[in-house]
Amino acid sequence: MRDMSDIIRSIRQIVLDSVNAQKLSTVVYGTVESVAPLKVRIDQKLVLEQEHLKLTRAVIDYEVDMTVDHVTENRSGGSEYAAFESHNHEYKGRKKFLIHNGLVDGDKVTMIRVHGGQQYLIIDKEVV
Repeated sequence: MRDMSDIIRSIRQIVLDSVNAQKLSTVVYGTVESVAPLKVRIDQKLVLEQEHLKLTRAVIDYEVDMTVDHVTENRSGGSEYAAFESHNHEYKGRKKFLIHNGLVDGDKVTMIRVHGGQQYLIIDKEVV
């Protein structure tokens, strides 16, 4: 019986070692050291270079088209002329807006290490 349990334990260890050797996707944390070129430090010994990093929209600047339909707040010009009196106006239509999500030096990032460990997908950054 003891020999059988040793065999089972050995088989379990072989399976675990095999799975771990495959480097399945895992969550990894790092700090942006440089934006151009992009470099992310994972620990004291490992700095990832740009060719190993992929970015999601959550960590880049990008434009979006939005539809707006509202009235601006009242503004006054400060003289007594009618053209400068308090007024507002419509603000309508499809407008482009720039979303400022780009990485900066020192950002703490969350990444997924892709199967095999050669590529890392930066999925988000820590909100301060």
